[in-house]
Amino acid sequence: MKVYFCGSIRGGRDDVELYRKIVEKLRSYGTVLTEHVGRAQLTHRGEDASAAGDKFIHDRDVDWLRQSDVVVAEVTQPSLGVGYELGRVVDMKKKTLCLFRPSSGHVLSAMIRGAEDSEWFVVRDYSEDEMENVLEEFFTSLKRT
Repeated sequence: MKVYFCGSIRGGRDDVELYRKIVEKLRSYGTVLTEHVGRAQLTHRGEDASAAGDKFIHDRDVDWLRQSDVVVAEVTQPSLGVGYELGRVVDMKKKTLCLFRPSSGHVLSAMIRGAEDSEWFVVRDYSEDEMENVLEEFFTSLKRT
């Protein structure tokens, strides 16, 4: 199974340690196409070292989205990039899990929460200590469909 993980990069890297833990858990379900999102070395400036630039990153990531079997997005840290990816995912009708931590003090965008559809697009409020169980429930439900 190919898993696409979404997390904030240029929108802020406050949750990078959590992203690392999520990516680590996602590896138990398949190949994570976007492991770099969980790397502490990736700063809020993103992949500035990419000689090909922003167009390359966009096209590569959209290609990875198309290749993926499932998408998991940590949506607590507001991010234009993650929002864009999720818009594309909804259009592609990819099985998607959005993870949001209400304890952060943020309010999740209505465009994300309102897109929830039990068949394709699931939004789950969670706490960090529930993350592994929430992922397990989601991936178990995929096996039933």
